[in-house]
Amino acid sequence: MISFFNRTPKEEPQRVQREEREDKEIVFSKTVKAGKRVYYLDVKKDRRGDLFLSITESKRKSVTEEGQFVFEKHKIFLYKEDFDKFEDAMTEVLGYMRQAMPAVEAENAEGAQAEEPATDESAE
Repeated sequence: MISFFNRTPKEEPQRVQREEREDKEIVFSKTVKAGKRVYYLDVKKDRRGDLFLSITESKRKSVTEEGQFVFEKHKIFLYKEDFDKFEDAMTEVLGYMRQAMPAVEAENAEGAQAEEPATDESAE
């Protein structure tokens, strides 16, 4: 009879720290700041040399008693086999939103023009 309960436990494999697992080589990066949120679009290279996209949303939640900010982070990993499907869906969704909310887009465009610095052409 085999006893499973009296066997010597095997050593647990070393657990890789989360930071080490996610610390892939970043080959290109863009940052989008949006109020309390910051979006990081990082193109990374995996162990095989394949590129993938890591999208991170970082949201400031609160401040500790020591005065340090507390952030909540969410990540999405997008791999090469899904690039085309994701791009098609994102283009379709953004197109729908732009058609459904033309007034909001117009307001954003007016606000962006107001923020542009004045040129010296009017002084001539």
